[in-house]
Amino acid sequence: MNTAASSFLTVSPSVAAAQQQLHAARQRFLVQQATTISVVAAAALVLLTAVAHRWPQLNGAAVAGALAALLVTAWMLWRLRRFNPAAVARRLDRHFPELEDSTGLLLPSGSNEPETLLPTLQRQRVAERLAALSLTHALPVPALPRLAVAAVLAAAAAGLWFWPVRPVAAPESTVALRFPDAPKAAPAQPRILSTTIRVSPPTYTKRAAYTAAASSFQCPQGSVVRWTIRLSQPGPAPELRLAGRGGRVFRALANQPTVFVADQSFTASTLYQIRFAGQLSEDYAVEVIPDRAPVISMLAPRPYTLVGARRRPEIAVRVQLRDDYALTRARLVITTAQGSGEAVKFGETTTDLNSFVRAQPRAATATATLRLPALGLTFGDELYVYAETWDNAGHRARTDAHLVQWEDTAATGDLNSIALGVNPVPVYFRSQRQIIIDTEKLLAERRRLTPAQIQERANSLGEDQKVLRLRYGKFLGEEYEQSIGESARPPVAEGDEPAEEHHANDGHDHSAEPGEGGIPTAEALAEPYVHRHDDSETADFLEPQVKAKLRTVLSQMWDAELQLRLAQPAAALPFEYRALRLLKEVQQQTRAYVRKSGVDLPPLPEAEKRLTGDLSAATITPREAARTLPLAQAEVRAALAALGTYQAGQPLLPREKQALEAAGPVLAAAALRQPGTMLPALQAWRQLMPRVRSGQPSRQQAVVVERALIRLLPAPPASPVRQPANPLARRYFKELSR
Repeated sequence: MNTAASSFLTVSPSVAAAQQQLHAARQRFLVQQATTISVVAAAALVLLTAVAHRWPQLNGAAVAGALAALLVTAWMLWRLRRFNPAAVARRLDRHFPELEDSTGLLLPSGSNEPETLLPTLQRQRVAERLAALSLTHALPVPALPRLAVAAVLAAAAAGLWFWPVRPVAAPESTVALRFPDAPKAAPAQPRILSTTIRVSPPTYTKRAAYTAAASSFQCPQGSVVRWTIRLSQPGPAPELRLAGRGGRVFRALANQPTVFVADQSFTASTLYQIRFAGQLSEDYAVEVIPDRAPVISMLAPRPYTLVGARRRPEIAVRVQLRDDYALTRARLVITTAQGSGEAVKFGETTTDLNSFVRAQPRAATATATLRLPALGLTFGDELYVYAETWDNAGHRARTDAHLVQWEDTAATGDLNSIALGVNPVPVYFRSQRQIIIDTEKLLAERRRLTPAQIQERANSLGEDQKVLRLRYGKFLGEEYEQSIGESARPPVAEGDEPAEEHHANDGHDHSAEPGEGGIPTAEALAEPYVHRHDDSETADFLEPQVKAKLRTVLSQMWDAELQLRLAQPAAALPFEYRALRLLKEVQQQTRAYVRKSGVDLPPLPEAEKRLTGDLSAATITPREAARTLPLAQAEVRAALAALGTYQAGQPLLPREKQALEAAGPVLAAAALRQPGTMLPALQAWRQLMPRVRSGQPSRQQAVVVERALIRLLPAPPASPVRQPANPLARRYFKELSR
């Protein structure tokens, strides 16, 4: 029976068609769901973008809403994974009763057991009924409502984005002006109702005009400030008085007799007052923020860069730029040096970096790649590169020049020295001390080396000893290797008698001296004064003791070289040490003292100049004249002493009151330099002096003035502080005290 069922399923195409119908219905449902959800999410994001564009103060809320919308969308799309074929079958069974809850039989089963005839017949029956049904209504998707919501959101976003915005003028805040000495005005007299300060920064700063919130304010350098004073009734025009510049009378606006304005441009910090109806206001500060030059730094390459022969011949340049307002231009200046010796040719090229500052940012990082062959360089050439930039005010800044050198591969060494395998350490480094160090190192590593390696290293050290011996042999006129170490007498073998010496009265027949009649020739007369390079006795002008020690040094070097050539470094070490000790003694003997020469001025006529007090010829040097003189420290210290007496509640003497009066000009001068910090102290001093004259206490103003005067004093030098000794130092001093 199972065999009959299997053959029946094989020939029936209705089950396969039903399975394809179920798969197509599921795919259509998933695509429609994902599409409509994504459309609504996109419309919501567009609306949030329009809200942020319309109301910049809601940028944070818009970003939070966008993140929430993305999370909800992701969650809804993730839930669609649960809609598998089994869920499709369950939904169709609930929607169509004629399927008799048997749609699941159409799904492939994972069991390999043969089915009975009854499930096979039921599957065939469900497949035939499913072919006659429309599955669209069974799997509904709310596409129209979702699309309607997306359309509404998109329309709202378009309206917020394109609807014209009427600029709302910000309410201008007024500032208060205090007239400390003004009497109480009568109702019929004009008085100041409001004062507005409008600051218009320079155009290049790209900053909008704003209204100052207080009478003392800050503004960019080059700003134009307008004071607008509104009176209660027509009256005299106020006057703007700037410290050190005089006064400027306000002008009345057309058809507005009670409104007066005054404009002033500021390039430096200063103080100002308003004069109205014969009364002066308090001092107020205008603190000007200077426009600083751009800040530029070269991050790459390093100050010195060597491009190796195996590296790509290009250099990456990275420059960091910053400015307080905006950057306008930037470039790289490259100076190339080609050739060597006297045939060096220089050239200069520039690389434009304006693409990085085209939007005039406040900070940018510019990059460029310099290809050395494109600049006309080859091996051995070099270039110098630096960067410079300009801001929108015309200020310029540049970096230091960085050197880039292309390694020269044409220089080759001596092929003979390469073939001999000599130690590649430079000759100037192979001193006698270094030879001793290398010999001791060879002895320490002898157990780990093979005999061949020991022979090679010992022979190399012998070669170094030979080179050093030749160098010191030049001091004795021994310019050839064959003459180094030769003695004045021929060598005598051990056990042989020494050769017989000859002299004038030895009885032998000697040839006569050159010259007729025993008269010496010109060469014989000049012999004591001739400097012969091939004679060790006359090759230099060293002392005989020094020459003797140098000969001994060469002899020790000979013996050390012999032992090293024989691969006996232990036997060579004593000779090396003796050679080093003798060399140090020669250095001490050849030292010379040269007295430092200078200008010997004539002695001063003390009898005429001393204790006369004549300063007519005394002049100040230009450097001292350009140096700013310190404040009157005596006046500041006297004022501080008087303030201390006043705060203690004691009556002030006339000289102490004069000291406090003298502190006023000092504070005024400091307020001109630092109006933002010293102006409150000047105002406190003006409030303090009437109380001082009348003998009334005023602790608050006295404290403010005292702090400002202390700030004007120079910082005291740091007093020495005894550092706590560590246990080792205490023990050391304890041992010294025994």
